[in-house]
Amino acid sequence: MSDFLTALALALAIEGFAYALFPDAMKRMMTNVLEMPSSGLRTAGLVAAMIGVGLVWAIRL
Repeated sequence: MSDFLTALALALAIEGFAYALFPDAMKRMMTNVLEMPSSGLRTAGLVAAMIGVGLVWAIRL
């Protein structure tokens, strides 16, 4: 459970750094996301999740 919470904290930290360092780019990205169809967002989310699970699996070997 502590590994899971550590992973969530790391994801939050990385996202926070992105907003702090590149606020204008993040705003542009958000407007682009609003224009994307839901199916595209769902596909991107599933691909990102699979890559993340694969990376965790590879690191834990």
